[in-house]
Amino acid sequence: MTAHTRQSNERTPRAEIWKRYDGDDWAAFEQLPAAIRLRLHEHAYDAWSVNALMLWRHYKRIYGATPRAERALIRYLDYCERLERGEFATRYAARYGTDLPHDAAQSSILRYCPPTDPRKCA
Repeated sequence: MTAHTRQSNERTPRAEIWKRYDGDDWAAFEQLPAAIRLRLHEHAYDAWSVNALMLWRHYKRIYGATPRAERALIRYLDYCERLERGEFATRYAARYGTDLPHDAAQSSILRYCPPTDPRKCA
């Protein structure tokens, strides 16, 4: 394995859906605001920190480094998560002839919910 070869246990069609940018995932994660790091931690799939950092830099140019920018990026990450989950569900149904188990159970994605502010669970 060369220094530029990345090993992965990825067994999903994510590479067909998204482009993953190269970089140090942990260094990128550490540069993100706490609210975005929490959402990445809660994301149903690996949201790829380098990609999230690139998006954060874009949102900062638009809104500044503000809570509004953080909320806008979190909404976009949630949107991407819904798209990805929908694609996985479609492929799962085509392959196995049944609903994705999480969809069949009508389960939600687990999120941290501070007891002092239940609105953050939405």
